[in-house]
Amino acid sequence: MSAKLEYPAARRDETVTNDFHGITIQDPYRWLEDPDSTETKTFVNEQNALSNPYIHSYQHRELVNKTLTKMWNYPKFGCPHKRGPRYFYGHNSGLQNQSVTYMMDDLEAEPQIFIDPNTFSEDGTVSVSSKKFTKDGSLCALSLSSSGSDWKTIKFINVETKEYLPDVLKKVKFSCLAFTPDNKGFFYNCFPSAADNHEGEEVDQNLNQKLFFHRMGTDQSEDIICAEFPDNPHWMSAASVSDCQNYLLLEISESCKPVNKLYYYDMRSHGSEGFTGLIPFIKLIDKFDAEYDYITNEGTVFTFKTNLDASRYRVITIDFENPGPENWKTLIPEHPTDVLENITCVNQNKLIVIYMHDVKNEMYVHDLATGERKAKFPLEVGSIGSLSGRKEDTEIFYSFTSFLAPSRIYRCSLTTDSVTPAIFRDNQIAGIDVSNFETSQVFYSSKDGTKIPMFIVHRKDLPRDGNNPVWLYGYGGFNISLTPYFSISRLLYLKHFNGIFALPNIRGGGEYGEEWHKGGKLDKKQNCFDDFISAAEYLIQEKYTQASRITINGGSNGGLLVGACINQRPDLFGAGISDVGVLDMLRFHKFTIGHYWVSDYGCSDNKEDFEYIIKYSPLHTVKEPIIGQFPALLVCTADHDDRVAPLHSLKYMATVQHVLGKSEKQTNPLLLQVECKAGHGAGKPTAKIIEEVTDKIAFMALTTGLEWRD
Repeated sequence: MSAKLEYPAARRDETVTNDFHGITIQDPYRWLEDPDSTETKTFVNEQNALSNPYIHSYQHRELVNKTLTKMWNYPKFGCPHKRGPRYFYGHNSGLQNQSVTYMMDDLEAEPQIFIDPNTFSEDGTVSVSSKKFTKDGSLCALSLSSSGSDWKTIKFINVETKEYLPDVLKKVKFSCLAFTPDNKGFFYNCFPSAADNHEGEEVDQNLNQKLFFHRMGTDQSEDIICAEFPDNPHWMSAASVSDCQNYLLLEISESCKPVNKLYYYDMRSHGSEGFTGLIPFIKLIDKFDAEYDYITNEGTVFTFKTNLDASRYRVITIDFENPGPENWKTLIPEHPTDVLENITCVNQNKLIVIYMHDVKNEMYVHDLATGERKAKFPLEVGSIGSLSGRKEDTEIFYSFTSFLAPSRIYRCSLTTDSVTPAIFRDNQIAGIDVSNFETSQVFYSSKDGTKIPMFIVHRKDLPRDGNNPVWLYGYGGFNISLTPYFSISRLLYLKHFNGIFALPNIRGGGEYGEEWHKGGKLDKKQNCFDDFISAAEYLIQEKYTQASRITINGGSNGGLLVGACINQRPDLFGAGISDVGVLDMLRFHKFTIGHYWVSDYGCSDNKEDFEYIIKYSPLHTVKEPIIGQFPALLVCTADHDDRVAPLHSLKYMATVQHVLGKSEKQTNPLLLQVECKAGHGAGKPTAKIIEEVTDKIAFMALTTGLEWRD
């Protein structure tokens, strides 16, 4: 049993309240919403002063860190992609903080360093979040993030000379990157009303995004607004140029719901002087009724992936000369069971179509003109990680991964109807025999009888004695699917602690299409928690483990999952780790990009939504268990998380410690860890990732009785 901790006293201001449709709700830690106040900074420092020594007290922490570092140190290659006459690919030699982009004149040539983000900062906290090349590959736009912030700075490189151009674009967030066909201009999105000194620690709402045109060689102050929506401040847009380079497409969204409007503009009607004002887009689809993703076009006939009347998606064509819905044609119909995940056009007339079948990927070749299926790729059980190939390319590269296999890169010619992929690069980890482990998929019943798939990974010789430690991970939201993917940290858990990794594909995700998503959102959000709770009950019932040995974990929406499940069933878990979680469900929409999540969560401003939100909101449902104690809890956030602001984690942990911290029976630790110079997760340097994983495993070891084995 752990020694009882003394928790810092956080000031409670019980005079701060809100009236929600006649119900008064206290918000005593509202002051923690101000990240710049001295009091908030003191609270964070006191929490780290408690959590870090506790975690570092684990006797094998340095051994875990050393072993993890050794396992992490293997070469990692990304898929090559051709731009103009050159090939580009990402590569990390092993422990580099950021992967380096290399370029080659051909696939047999000596690689040259094109972009090395490790030179951008001493600690590796500046990362390349995305990049975009001109059609001819002569220029490249880089979207750079500092300390994991969603705020980006766009810079440009001359590919031939590798020299940076003087053009720099700021106040960029959730932006498209699109060059004009003549390479003289560039489309991007920004929030011009944002503060000049934003650094990623702000909690202000992101409203009134605009589409800008930047003429290369000019100052950003001269950029032209090309699209704006003053009557709809929540709308965001993304511009892209068609494969034929004649059309500018504009997708408009208002939330995370998989729907968008679709406008277009024929750039051939525009002169060579550049864009000087709002673009007169033609409104092809002017209502938020479905999602329309551009694939390619043949003249005025455009091909789209859509969920219109198709929960699992289908492919349609729209002729811009006859755009009425009555003239739309189905090219590839909705599959009766599988979800159409991704589709790419290559070699002029071939469609590479990726499906998800029971949370595992399958990939096919279809004919662009007829939609007819021509070939199937030979895939094992796992996931397509990435795929590169454009309409003008005669071959593709794709990566394939699974729970027990790091990414393997394949190359495949598409000059014939048959496919014979060959291994191009194999990312192998020396000294680890993954044949000692196995993956299985089970289907268990949730509370309402719905069958939920779950992957279970462990050593082949693991006894089914009800005493194995389990790392139970989940997400369940925003139509996001969790397919099999490789992780060094999980492999260490399996190998050195005889652990089990379990991944239930709970409702709210997209594993079975939009209906699966709808089954775990809004007033049905409780289904997500029931599905996750039922996964733990299944693992106990089937003698994999016992409650005290289960650690539940999730990030962002998955952090909400952990908070809600811990609150609802404290008896069912030994520990919980909530990463960058959405935990204040009554006020999430008031900060950063939170208003975009209302499509999944609802909004407390609406009485009907409030009535179901208040029942599960982690911040508002903390209570002392009648029997036993609260599971060990580690809530993790980062000071530059400007997507899910740290205030969620701070307020939740202040509440948990207030309600439970003084209880004599509460000996399990209740800890908050705030990372510096880090964001929501993207772009995090390798050194920080290794430290973060080490701390999580140390926490699990201390609280669920992990025993190290060589």
